[in-house]
Amino acid sequence: MRLIVADDYAALSRAAADVLAATIAAEPTAAILAATGNTPMGAYEDLAARRRRGEIDASRLRVFQLDEYLGLPVDDPRSLFGWTRRSFVEPLGVPDTNVVRLPGDAADPAAACRAYEAAVAAGGGIDLAVLGLGPNGHLGFNEPPAAADAPTRVVDLTPESIVSNGAYWGGSDRVPRRALTAGMTVVLASRRVLLLVSGEHKREILRRTLEGPVTPAVPASYLRRAADVTVITDRAAVGSSAPNPPGEAAVAE
Repeated sequence: MRLIVADDYAALSRAAADVLAATIAAEPTAAILAATGNTPMGAYEDLAARRRRGEIDASRLRVFQLDEYLGLPVDDPRSLFGWTRRSFVEPLGVPDTNVVRLPGDAADPAAACRAYEAAVAAGGGIDLAVLGLGPNGHLGFNEPPAAADAPTRVVDLTPESIVSNGAYWGGSDRVPRRALTAGMTVVLASRRVLLLVSGEHKREILRRTLEGPVTPAVPASYLRRAADVTVITDRAAVGSSAPNPPGEAAVAE
C-alpha cells in the first residue's frame, strides 16, 4: 500500500489524474471501476481537460459502474449511472457500448447483479478501481459489516450513508433506502486500487482504514490485503501526522 499526502484537494486531483492518465497510456482498453461522490470529481475534470488538449485518448476504455440506487430509472436525476456518464464517460469520449451498468431499474435485481459479475469476469477483471471512502468505511455501497467475500448484491443503506448522500440530492428524505453495489470480491480483485480521501471529516475513518484491525466493521480496511493499492489524501484528511499504512509514503505538491 502506498500513501500519497497532497497539499490540498487540487493537488490530490492532479495526482489521481496522473494515475488514471498513466493507466490509459499503458492500457488503452483498461477496465475502470469508477466511483461517483465529490472526491473523484476533480480528478475526472483534470483528466477530461487532458483529453481536450489531445494528451490522452480514452475512447477505448471499458467503464464499470460501481453502485446504483435500487428502483431508480436511468433518467432519474439521482441516478448514479447518470452521474457517472456526465462526469466520466462523456467527458472522456467513452462510447456507451463500453459501459457496464448496475441497473437499479432491473426487474430482477439479483439476476442483474449476477450478470454484472459475469461481465466483469468475461472482461478479464478490473484493471483500476477508483474509489472514495464512505463516512462509515464503505467502498461503493458495501456497507458495514461487509465481509471480504461479499458479492455484487442489493444492500440496505445505513443511516450514515443516507445522510451523506442526502447532501447531493436535497435532503435525506430523497435518498432511496436500498442500492446495488459491486461486491467486495470485485473491488479487492482489482489489479490496482486508487482510494481518494479528502477533508477533515474523513480523518478518523481514514485512520481506521489504514491502521488497527482489518474488520468487516470497516470494509475499506480490507484494502490492506489487496494486491496494489494507492491512497491519495489531502492534508486535511490526515491532520498533523499521516497514518502509518504498511507500505511507502510520498507527498504530492
